[in-house]
Amino acid sequence: MGNWIKKTPLVIGLLVVLVVALIYLFKTKPTGFIPQEDEGRLYVTYQMPEGTSTTRSIAMIKQIMDSVQSVPAVDVVGGLAGLNIANFSFKSNSGTLFVGLKPWDERTSDRDKLNGVLAEIQKKCAGFKEATVMAIGPPAIPGLGATAGFTFELQQRGSTDNIQQFEGVAQKFIGALFQRPEIAMAYTFFNTKTPAYQINVNRDKARKLGVQVSDVYSTMSTLLGSSYINDFNLYGRNFRVVAQADSTFRATPSDLNDYYVRNAVGNMIPVGSLIDSVQTIEQPAVISHFNIYRSIEISGAPKPGYSSGQAIDALKEVAAQVLPEGYGYEFSGMSREEIKAGQSTALVFAASIIFVFLFLAALYESWSVPFAVLFAVPVGLFGSMLTLHFLPDLTNNIYAQIGMITLIGLAAKNAILIVEFANEGVQQGRDIVEATLHAVQIRLRPILMTSLAFILGVMPLAFASGAASVSRRTIGWTVMGGMVAATSLAIFIVPVWFVLIAKLAKRKKIKVELRE
Repeated sequence: MGNWIKKTPLVIGLLVVLVVALIYLFKTKPTGFIPQEDEGRLYVTYQMPEGTSTTRSIAMIKQIMDSVQSVPAVDVVGGLAGLNIANFSFKSNSGTLFVGLKPWDERTSDRDKLNGVLAEIQKKCAGFKEATVMAIGPPAIPGLGATAGFTFELQQRGSTDNIQQFEGVAQKFIGALFQRPEIAMAYTFFNTKTPAYQINVNRDKARKLGVQVSDVYSTMSTLLGSSYINDFNLYGRNFRVVAQADSTFRATPSDLNDYYVRNAVGNMIPVGSLIDSVQTIEQPAVISHFNIYRSIEISGAPKPGYSSGQAIDALKEVAAQVLPEGYGYEFSGMSREEIKAGQSTALVFAASIIFVFLFLAALYESWSVPFAVLFAVPVGLFGSMLTLHFLPDLTNNIYAQIGMITLIGLAAKNAILIVEFANEGVQQGRDIVEATLHAVQIRLRPILMTSLAFILGVMPLAFASGAASVSRRTIGWTVMGGMVAATSLAIFIVPVWFVLIAKLAKRKKIKVELRE
């Protein structure tokens, strides 16, 4: 230890190198928010051509269920025709399967884990020509998005394009995303190909017959669609009253001749006599808005080996290159929360270090001695980031950042054990170097024992498997790697810094006394 104190400039240089390396690792390590866990469940959603009947959709969902059930890791499958879980829309040409996987101890190979099962289901369902099938995982936090991966809201802000041109911009954007190596999958269920009838009412004729145009549209809306009337109680049960024409009386446009609307004098006028023309058109079944602007939701997932942060950066770059003037974007769901959390990470770390410094300043009644303790923090953080760097399947996510904040206190704890005894020796009148060497000698064994106990204690987290294993492994490896570095390097660096700071403080004190 005495040789390290004699070579103080080299130790300072070593710490500078570690800080530079730490900054480099922070910039190059892929970032994330909350990792995608194997929750033992997933979704399979499909969409058939627009206008597909419910009967065909039910037949398709049965075929998809048979294919999904043949995957060895799948335990149970349930389906619901008419619901698209990705955008939570209700359409006759779509449906969703809710898939439960077998227990984690029965799924030990990578093929039987979530990403492997998703890939296998996608491969088995690729042969369905009548439907587009997507196998997707659930969101990491229920309520923040409908599915796992990123959620991108393409917005039509200042543009005057029609809805078909808007769809073309979205498809061009998705095509550009597939050229990026970070993106494994990008999709949207929005389209403008839903067949519909455009009914033109003769307003002049309706006015001559004393019929309100609003009554014509209200009658068609009630009989062709539906209209909620009220609820009533009977035999202790509540029943909802909904008005709607029977399915046999709303099958073709000619059925409009059987609908009647009352005019101003109370006569019943056939709706068909007020219709000028009926045209077949294509239009979107659902038009969404996000923060007022008309929007198309684009979802997807990063490729294995790339983080959600890299996928978000790729989305921003492609948007800057591809989107024409008058269009914008925002993120929603987990992606939005990840961006917001990333902006506050630096503030959280800064606040943590400031609080540690203030506590140490109060403990030692000095503004300079706490720096000797705090210089152990970069060493521990370097060990954490270096460990994550050699584990490419783990990202610098919120769990890693929690581990690093924890490590600030753990690294400072080891340094405090040395600085506390060294500072007491100096206050008792001993030589600074002698007091420091004595403190290192008597506190080395407690430091090693407590650090080793902590490292062994977090090893089950580092080697976790099964449910929530990614988050446990992330925080385990982060803390364990940082603690190893803080124990092996900081115990040599901290005494050197204490000696340097103590000598500078002593010289300053002597100068002040001489001036007085």
